Amino acid sequence: MEPFQYQAYTSLLNRELVSALGCTEPIAVAFAAARARELLGEDALAMELGCSGNIIKNVMGVVVPNSGGMKGADAAAVLGMLTGDSSRGLEVLQGVTPGMPERAKELLGSGFCSLSLVPGVENLFIDVRLSSSSHTARVVIRDRHSNIVRMEKDGEVLLDKPREEGFSGACGDPEKALLNVKDILIYADTVDLAEIREVIGRQVLQNCAISDEGLSHHYGADVGQTLLKVYGDDVKVRAKARAAAGSDARMGGCSLPVVINSGSGNQGMTVSLPVIEFARELGAGEERLFRSLAVSNLVAIHQKKYIGSLSAYCGAVSAACGAGAGITYLCGGGYEEVCATITNTIANVGGIVCDGAKPSCAAKIASAVDAAIMAHYMGRSHKTFAPGDGLVQKDVEGTIESIGRVGREGMRSTDEEILNIMIGR
Repeated sequence: MEPFQYQAYTSLLNRELVSALGCTEPIAVAFAAARARELLGEDALAMELGCSGNIIKNVMGVVVPNSGGMKGADAAAVLGMLTGDSSRGLEVLQGVTPGMPERAKELLGSGFCSLSLVPGVENLFIDVRLSSSSHTARVVIRDRHSNIVRMEKDGEVLLDKPREEGFSGACGDPEKALLNVKDILIYADTVDLAEIREVIGRQVLQNCAISDEGLSHHYGADVGQTLLKVYGDDVKVRAKARAAAGSDARMGGCSLPVVINSGSGNQGMTVSLPVIEFARELGAGEERLFRSLAVSNLVAIHQKKYIGSLSAYCGAVSAACGAGAGITYLCGGGYEEVCATITNTIANVGGIVCDGAKPSCAAKIASAVDAAIMAHYMGRSHKTFAPGDGLVQKDVEGTIESIGRVGREGMRSTDEEILNIMIGR
Protein backbone atom coordinates (compact mmCIF):
# COMPACT_ATOMS: atom_id res chain seq x y z
CA MET A 1 0.00 0.00 0.00
CA GLU A 2 1.02 3.62 -0.43
CA PRO A 3 3.09 5.04 2.45
CA PHE A 4 0.55 7.81 3.11
CA GLN A 5 -2.22 5.21 3.39
CA TYR A 6 -0.15 3.05 5.72
CA GLN A 7 0.49 6.05 7.95
CA ALA A 8 -3.21 6.98 7.91
CA TYR A 9 -4.22 3.51 9.14
CA THR A 10 -1.60 3.63 11.89
CA SER A 11 -2.76 7.11 12.86
CA LEU A 12 -6.38 5.96 13.02
CA LEU A 13 -5.58 3.13 15.42
CA ASN A 14 -3.60 5.41 17.70
CA ARG A 15 -6.22 8.17 17.50
CA GLU A 16 -9.38 6.10 17.86
CA LEU A 17 -8.27 3.46 20.38
CA VAL A 18 -7.99 5.60 23.51
CA SER A 19 -8.80 4.81 27.12
CA ALA A 20 -12.09 6.03 28.59
CA LEU A 21 -13.65 5.67 32.02
CA GLY A 22 -17.36 4.91 31.91
CA CYS A 23 -19.85 5.25 29.07
CA THR A 24 -18.41 7.87 26.74
CA GLU A 25 -21.51 10.10 26.56
CA PRO A 26 -21.68 10.97 30.30
CA ILE A 27 -17.90 11.16 30.32
CA ALA A 28 -17.96 13.66 27.45
CA VAL A 29 -20.44 15.76 29.45
CA ALA A 30 -18.22 15.57 32.52
CA PHE A 31 -15.18 16.49 30.41
CA ALA A 32 -16.92 19.61 29.05
CA ALA A 33 -18.03 20.65 32.53
CA ALA A 34 -14.57 20.14 33.99
CA ARG A 35 -13.05 22.31 31.29
CA ALA A 36 -15.70 24.99 31.83
CA ARG A 37 -14.91 25.06 35.56
CA GLU A 38 -11.21 25.46 34.78
CA LEU A 39 -12.04 28.41 32.54
CA LEU A 40 -14.31 29.96 35.16
CA GLY A 41 -11.52 29.87 37.72
CA GLU A 42 -13.78 29.88 40.79
CA ASP A 43 -16.82 28.14 42.25
CA ALA A 44 -19.91 28.33 40.07
CA LEU A 45 -23.33 29.42 41.25
CA ALA A 46 -25.30 27.98 38.35
CA MET A 47 -24.92 25.66 35.36
CA GLU A 48 -26.83 25.52 32.09
CA LEU A 49 -26.40 22.26 30.20
CA GLY A 50 -27.67 21.83 26.64
CA CYS A 51 -27.34 18.49 24.85
CA SER A 52 -28.40 16.86 21.61
CA GLY A 53 -31.01 14.14 21.77
CA ASN A 54 -28.49 11.36 21.25
CA ILE A 55 -26.40 12.54 24.19
CA ILE A 56 -29.44 12.66 26.46
CA LYS A 57 -30.55 9.24 25.19
CA ASN A 58 -27.17 7.65 25.86
CA VAL A 59 -26.82 9.10 29.37
CA MET A 60 -30.26 8.34 30.78
CA GLY A 61 -29.75 4.67 31.60
CA VAL A 62 -26.10 4.30 32.64
CA VAL A 63 -24.42 4.85 35.99
CA VAL A 64 -21.87 7.67 35.98
CA PRO A 65 -18.54 6.16 37.18
CA ASN A 66 -17.47 7.00 40.75
CA SER A 67 -20.79 8.78 41.33
CA GLY A 68 -22.33 6.54 43.94
CA GLY A 69 -24.93 5.25 41.50
CA MET A 70 -26.15 8.50 39.91
CA LYS A 71 -27.45 8.60 36.34
CA GLY A 72 -28.14 11.39 33.88
CA ALA A 73 -26.39 14.17 31.99
CA ASP A 74 -26.86 16.67 34.79
CA ALA A 75 -25.25 14.29 37.31
CA ALA A 76 -22.27 13.74 34.99
CA ALA A 77 -21.89 17.48 34.43
CA VAL A 78 -22.03 18.44 38.10
CA LEU A 79 -19.61 15.69 39.15
CA GLY A 80 -17.26 16.65 36.31
CA MET A 81 -17.38 20.29 37.40
CA LEU A 82 -16.67 19.43 41.04
CA THR A 83 -13.80 16.98 40.65
CA GLY A 84 -12.97 16.54 36.98
CA ASP A 85 -9.54 17.12 35.51
CA SER A 86 -9.86 17.83 31.79
CA SER A 87 -6.21 16.93 31.22
CA ARG A 88 -7.24 13.30 31.77
CA GLY A 89 -9.45 13.43 28.66
CA LEU A 90 -12.05 10.67 28.68
CA GLU A 91 -10.76 9.45 32.05
CA VAL A 92 -11.85 12.79 33.51
CA LEU A 93 -13.65 11.23 36.49
CA GLN A 94 -10.72 9.07 37.57
CA GLY A 95 -9.92 11.39 40.47
CA VAL A 96 -13.32 11.73 42.14
CA THR A 97 -12.64 12.28 45.85
CA PRO A 98 -14.69 11.06 48.84
CA GLY A 99 -17.68 13.23 49.57
CA MET A 100 -17.96 14.67 46.09
CA PRO A 101 -20.87 12.45 44.95
CA GLU A 102 -22.82 13.63 48.00
CA ARG A 103 -21.99 17.24 47.17
CA ALA A 104 -23.11 16.65 43.57
CA LYS A 105 -26.44 15.26 44.81
CA GLU A 106 -26.92 18.36 46.99
CA LEU A 107 -26.33 20.67 44.03
CA LEU A 108 -28.67 18.67 41.81
CA GLY A 109 -31.35 18.83 44.46
CA SER A 110 -30.99 22.61 44.75
CA GLY A 111 -31.68 23.24 41.06
CA PHE A 112 -28.07 24.24 40.41
CA CYS A 113 -28.09 22.65 36.94
CA SER A 114 -30.73 23.19 34.27
CA LEU A 115 -30.74 20.61 31.47
CA SER A 116 -32.29 21.27 28.06
CA LEU A 117 -32.60 19.44 24.75
CA VAL A 118 -30.95 21.43 21.96
CA PRO A 119 -32.85 20.89 18.68
CA GLY A 120 -31.38 21.08 15.20
CA VAL A 121 -27.78 20.31 16.14
CA GLU A 122 -25.39 17.47 15.43
CA ASN A 123 -26.08 14.08 17.02
CA LEU A 124 -23.11 14.62 19.32
CA PHE A 125 -23.44 18.09 20.83
CA ILE A 126 -22.81 19.33 24.38
CA ASP A 127 -22.96 22.96 25.58
CA VAL A 128 -21.95 23.75 29.19
CA ARG A 129 -22.35 27.26 30.61
CA LEU A 130 -21.21 28.17 34.13
CA SER A 131 -21.70 31.41 36.00
CA SER A 132 -20.34 32.76 39.26
CA SER A 133 -20.78 36.10 40.99
CA SER A 134 -18.17 37.69 38.73
CA HIS A 135 -17.49 35.45 35.71
CA THR A 136 -19.07 33.24 33.07
CA ALA A 137 -17.60 30.36 31.08
CA ARG A 138 -18.81 28.24 28.19
CA VAL A 139 -17.51 25.05 26.55
CA VAL A 140 -19.03 23.36 23.48
CA ILE A 141 -18.23 19.84 22.25
CA ARG A 142 -19.30 18.64 18.81
CA ASP A 143 -18.98 15.54 16.60
CA ARG A 144 -16.43 13.66 18.74
CA HIS A 145 -16.55 13.05 22.47
CA SER A 146 -13.53 15.16 23.40
CA ASN A 147 -13.65 17.59 20.48
CA ILE A 148 -14.00 21.03 22.10
CA VAL A 149 -14.95 23.46 19.36
CA ARG A 150 -15.78 26.60 21.33
CA MET A 151 -14.61 28.15 24.60
CA GLU A 152 -15.68 31.49 26.05
CA LYS A 153 -14.94 33.42 29.24
CA ASP A 154 -16.95 36.49 30.20
CA GLY A 155 -18.27 36.62 26.65
CA GLU A 156 -14.80 36.65 25.08
CA VAL A 157 -14.27 33.87 22.54
CA LEU A 158 -11.10 31.95 23.40
CA LEU A 159 -11.58 29.15 20.86
CA ASP A 160 -13.83 28.90 17.81
CA LYS A 161 -12.97 25.79 15.86
CA PRO A 162 -14.69 25.59 12.46
CA ARG A 163 -16.49 22.41 11.53
CA GLU A 164 -14.82 20.28 8.91
CA GLU A 165 -16.49 20.78 5.57
CA GLY A 166 -18.89 17.97 4.78
CA PHE A 167 -18.54 16.50 8.26
CA SER A 168 -21.34 14.13 9.22
CA GLY A 169 -20.18 11.96 12.08
CA ALA A 170 -16.95 10.53 10.73
CA CYS A 171 -17.53 11.54 7.11
CA GLY A 172 -15.10 14.11 5.82
CA ASP A 173 -12.20 12.64 7.79
CA PRO A 174 -9.38 12.35 5.24
CA GLU A 175 -7.77 9.38 6.99
CA LYS A 176 -11.00 7.41 7.30
CA ALA A 177 -11.78 8.14 3.66
CA LEU A 178 -8.80 5.90 2.76
CA LEU A 179 -10.25 2.83 4.49
CA ASN A 180 -11.32 -0.18 2.46
CA VAL A 181 -11.37 -3.89 3.28
CA LYS A 182 -8.70 -4.98 0.82
CA ASP A 183 -6.15 -2.47 2.07
CA ILE A 184 -7.05 -3.14 5.71
CA LEU A 185 -5.96 -6.75 5.17
CA ILE A 186 -2.77 -5.67 3.41
CA TYR A 187 -2.05 -3.33 6.30
CA ALA A 188 -2.63 -6.10 8.86
CA ASP A 189 -0.22 -8.36 6.97
CA THR A 190 2.54 -5.77 6.72
CA VAL A 191 2.29 -3.32 9.63
CA ASP A 192 5.35 -3.01 11.83
CA LEU A 193 3.88 -4.17 15.13
CA ALA A 194 6.15 -1.79 17.02
CA GLU A 195 3.97 1.03 15.69
CA ILE A 196 0.73 -0.36 17.13
CA ARG A 197 1.90 -2.64 19.94
CA GLU A 198 1.27 -0.09 22.69
CA VAL A 199 -2.28 0.81 21.66
CA ILE A 200 -3.37 -2.76 20.80
CA GLY A 201 -1.67 -4.12 23.90
CA ARG A 202 -3.53 -1.60 26.05
CA GLN A 203 -6.81 -2.65 24.40
CA VAL A 204 -6.17 -6.28 25.29
CA LEU A 205 -5.14 -5.51 28.87
CA GLN A 206 -7.89 -3.05 29.79
CA ASN A 207 -10.79 -4.70 27.99
CA CYS A 208 -9.96 -8.14 29.39
CA ALA A 209 -9.76 -6.64 32.89
CA ILE A 210 -13.26 -5.15 32.78
CA SER A 211 -14.62 -8.34 31.21
CA ASP A 212 -13.15 -10.32 34.12
CA GLU A 213 -14.85 -7.88 36.48
CA GLY A 214 -18.19 -8.36 34.78
CA LEU A 215 -17.88 -12.14 34.98
CA SER A 216 -16.86 -12.06 38.66
CA HIS A 217 -19.34 -9.59 40.14
CA HIS A 218 -22.96 -8.55 39.75
CA TYR A 219 -23.61 -5.75 37.24
CA GLY A 220 -26.82 -4.96 35.39
CA ALA A 221 -28.63 -8.11 34.31
CA ASP A 222 -25.48 -10.28 34.33
CA VAL A 223 -25.80 -11.15 30.65
CA GLY A 224 -22.23 -12.45 30.39
CA GLN A 225 -22.54 -14.70 33.43
CA THR A 226 -25.92 -15.97 32.24
CA LEU A 227 -24.54 -17.00 28.86
CA LEU A 228 -21.79 -19.09 30.43
CA LYS A 229 -24.15 -20.63 32.99
CA VAL A 230 -26.81 -21.62 30.47
CA TYR A 231 -24.91 -22.35 27.26
CA GLY A 232 -21.59 -23.74 28.48
CA ASP A 233 -17.91 -23.12 27.89
CA ASP A 234 -17.63 -23.43 24.11
CA VAL A 235 -15.46 -20.75 22.48
CA LYS A 236 -18.48 -19.41 20.60
CA VAL A 237 -20.25 -18.86 23.91
CA ARG A 238 -17.18 -17.46 25.64
CA ALA A 239 -16.66 -14.95 22.84
CA LYS A 240 -20.18 -13.59 23.36
CA ALA A 241 -20.03 -13.77 27.14
CA ARG A 242 -16.70 -11.94 27.45
CA ALA A 243 -17.93 -8.99 25.39
CA ALA A 244 -21.31 -8.92 27.13
CA ALA A 245 -19.72 -9.08 30.58
CA GLY A 246 -17.55 -6.07 29.81
CA SER A 247 -20.68 -4.16 28.90
CA ASP A 248 -22.47 -5.41 32.03
CA ALA A 249 -19.72 -3.86 34.13
CA ARG A 250 -19.31 -0.69 32.12
CA MET A 251 -23.02 0.14 31.94
CA GLY A 252 -23.28 -0.66 35.64
CA GLY A 253 -20.81 2.04 36.65
CA CYS A 254 -17.61 0.01 36.98
CA SER A 255 -14.68 2.39 37.42
CA LEU A 256 -12.24 0.39 35.29
CA PRO A 257 -11.21 2.06 32.02
CA VAL A 258 -11.59 0.47 28.60
CA VAL A 259 -10.08 1.14 25.19
CA ILE A 260 -12.83 2.47 22.95
CA ASN A 261 -13.49 2.20 19.24
CA SER A 262 -15.33 4.92 17.28
CA GLY A 263 -15.95 6.85 20.48
CA SER A 264 -17.66 3.95 22.28
CA GLY A 265 -16.52 1.66 25.05
CA ASN A 266 -19.15 -0.94 24.22
CA GLN A 267 -17.89 -0.96 20.65
CA GLY A 268 -14.29 -1.14 21.84
CA MET A 269 -15.05 -4.23 23.90
CA THR A 270 -17.21 -5.84 21.21
CA VAL A 271 -14.58 -5.39 18.53
CA SER A 272 -11.77 -6.89 20.63
CA LEU A 273 -12.89 -9.43 23.24
CA PRO A 274 -14.36 -12.06 20.84
CA VAL A 275 -11.15 -11.98 18.78
CA ILE A 276 -9.06 -12.36 21.93
CA GLU A 277 -11.14 -15.33 23.06
CA PHE A 278 -10.81 -17.10 19.69
CA ALA A 279 -7.05 -16.43 19.76
CA ARG A 280 -6.82 -18.09 23.17
CA GLU A 281 -8.78 -21.09 21.91
CA LEU A 282 -6.48 -21.45 18.90
CA GLY A 283 -3.29 -20.86 20.87
CA ALA A 284 -2.40 -17.95 18.59
CA GLY A 285 0.63 -15.88 19.53
CA GLU A 286 0.73 -12.18 20.25
CA GLU A 287 1.71 -11.23 16.69
CA ARG A 288 -1.22 -13.05 15.09
CA LEU A 289 -3.62 -11.66 17.69
CA PHE A 290 -2.43 -8.08 17.26
CA ARG A 291 -2.66 -8.25 13.47
CA SER A 292 -6.18 -9.71 13.77
CA LEU A 293 -7.17 -6.89 16.15
CA ALA A 294 -5.87 -4.38 13.62
CA VAL A 295 -8.35 -5.91 11.14
CA SER A 296 -11.27 -5.92 13.57
CA ASN A 297 -10.72 -2.34 14.74
CA LEU A 298 -10.23 -0.87 11.28
CA VAL A 299 -13.21 -2.72 9.77
CA ALA A 300 -15.40 -1.30 12.56
CA ILE A 301 -14.06 2.22 12.02
CA HIS A 302 -14.59 1.81 8.28
CA GLN A 303 -18.30 1.14 8.81
CA LYS A 304 -18.75 3.95 11.31
CA LYS A 305 -17.33 6.53 8.93
CA TYR A 306 -20.62 6.27 7.03
CA ILE A 307 -22.91 5.96 10.05
CA GLY A 308 -21.46 8.66 12.30
CA SER A 309 -20.62 8.61 16.00
CA LEU A 310 -24.23 8.47 17.26
CA SER A 311 -27.40 7.36 15.50
CA ALA A 312 -30.35 5.00 15.87
CA TYR A 313 -28.17 2.24 14.38
CA CYS A 314 -26.75 0.09 17.17
CA GLY A 315 -22.97 0.38 17.15
CA ALA A 316 -22.65 -3.14 18.53
CA VAL A 317 -23.46 -4.39 15.03
CA SER A 318 -20.60 -2.60 13.28
CA ALA A 319 -18.24 -3.54 16.11
CA ALA A 320 -19.29 -7.20 16.10
CA CYS A 321 -18.95 -7.21 12.33
CA GLY A 322 -15.38 -6.00 12.81
CA ALA A 323 -14.79 -8.76 15.35
CA GLY A 324 -16.11 -11.33 12.90
CA ALA A 325 -13.72 -10.07 10.24
CA GLY A 326 -10.87 -10.24 12.76
CA ILE A 327 -11.78 -13.81 13.71
CA THR A 328 -11.88 -14.86 10.05
CA TYR A 329 -8.45 -13.29 9.48
CA LEU A 330 -7.14 -14.94 12.66
CA CYS A 331 -8.27 -18.32 11.33
CA GLY A 332 -6.42 -17.81 8.04
CA GLY A 333 -9.25 -16.44 5.94
CA GLY A 334 -8.38 -14.23 3.00
CA TYR A 335 -10.10 -11.32 1.32
CA GLU A 336 -13.08 -13.28 0.00
CA GLU A 337 -13.78 -14.96 3.34
CA VAL A 338 -13.48 -11.69 5.26
CA CYS A 339 -15.82 -9.96 2.82
CA ALA A 340 -18.33 -12.78 3.23
CA THR A 341 -18.16 -12.45 7.02
CA ILE A 342 -18.82 -8.72 6.85
CA THR A 343 -21.67 -9.08 4.37
CA ASN A 344 -23.30 -11.94 6.25
CA THR A 345 -23.20 -10.06 9.55
CA ILE A 346 -24.71 -6.76 8.49
CA ALA A 347 -27.24 -8.44 6.20
CA ASN A 348 -28.49 -10.26 9.28
CA VAL A 349 -28.53 -7.87 12.27
CA GLY A 350 -28.24 -4.46 10.61
CA GLY A 351 -31.66 -3.56 11.98
CA ILE A 352 -30.86 -3.48 15.71
CA VAL A 353 -31.75 -0.01 17.00
CA CYS A 354 -29.95 2.08 19.60
CA ASP A 355 -32.27 3.16 22.39
CA GLY A 356 -29.54 4.60 24.54
CA ALA A 357 -26.68 3.25 26.62
CA LYS A 358 -27.96 1.01 29.43
CA PRO A 359 -27.64 -2.54 30.81
CA SER A 360 -29.47 -4.17 27.88
CA CYS A 361 -26.60 -3.12 25.59
CA ALA A 362 -24.86 -6.26 26.87
CA ALA A 363 -27.62 -8.43 25.38
CA LYS A 364 -27.46 -6.59 22.05
CA ILE A 365 -23.70 -7.13 22.01
CA ALA A 366 -24.20 -10.85 22.60
CA SER A 367 -26.73 -11.06 19.75
CA ALA A 368 -24.50 -9.12 17.37
CA VAL A 369 -21.43 -11.23 18.19
CA ASP A 370 -23.50 -14.39 17.73
CA ALA A 371 -24.44 -13.16 14.25
CA ALA A 372 -20.82 -12.34 13.46
CA ILE A 373 -19.66 -15.80 14.54
CA MET A 374 -22.29 -17.45 12.34
CA ALA A 375 -21.21 -15.13 9.51
CA HIS A 376 -17.61 -16.22 10.06
CA TYR A 377 -18.43 -19.90 9.75
CA MET A 378 -20.58 -19.24 6.69
CA GLY A 379 -17.75 -17.26 5.11
CA ARG A 380 -15.24 -20.02 5.78
CA SER A 381 -17.62 -22.37 3.92
CA HIS A 382 -17.81 -19.87 1.02
CA LYS A 383 -21.47 -19.15 1.70
CA THR A 384 -22.62 -15.55 1.52
CA PHE A 385 -25.74 -13.54 0.85
CA ALA A 386 -25.93 -12.41 -2.75
CA PRO A 387 -26.30 -8.94 -4.29
CA GLY A 388 -29.94 -7.97 -4.25
CA ASP A 389 -30.61 -9.71 -0.94
CA GLY A 390 -31.97 -6.63 0.76
CA LEU A 391 -29.18 -4.10 1.23
CA VAL A 392 -26.44 -6.41 -0.07
CA GLN A 393 -24.67 -4.81 -3.01
CA LYS A 394 -22.34 -6.17 -5.70
CA ASP A 395 -19.27 -5.90 -3.46
CA VAL A 396 -18.46 -5.49 0.21
CA GLU A 397 -17.69 -1.77 -0.07
CA GLY A 398 -21.10 -1.09 -1.57
CA THR A 399 -22.77 -3.16 1.14
CA ILE A 400 -20.95 -1.28 3.92
CA GLU A 401 -21.91 2.03 2.35
CA SER A 402 -25.56 1.02 1.92
CA ILE A 403 -26.02 0.05 5.56
CA GLY A 404 -24.19 3.23 6.54
CA ARG A 405 -26.69 5.25 4.55
CA VAL A 406 -29.55 3.56 6.37
CA GLY A 407 -27.93 4.25 9.74
CA ARG A 408 -27.13 7.88 8.96
CA GLU A 409 -30.04 9.04 6.80
CA GLY A 410 -32.78 6.44 6.92
CA MET A 411 -32.96 6.15 10.70
CA ARG A 412 -33.12 9.85 11.55
CA SER A 413 -36.85 9.80 12.15
CA THR A 414 -36.47 6.55 14.08
CA ASP A 415 -33.91 8.25 16.28
CA GLU A 416 -36.29 11.13 16.98
CA GLU A 417 -39.16 8.80 17.85
CA ILE A 418 -36.98 6.72 20.17
CA LEU A 419 -35.96 9.87 22.03
CA ASN A 420 -39.56 11.11 22.27
CA ILE A 421 -40.63 7.81 23.79
CA MET A 422 -37.71 7.77 26.23
CA ILE A 423 -38.37 11.28 27.52
CA GLY A 424 -42.12 10.72 27.69
CA ARG A 425 -43.30 12.94 24.86
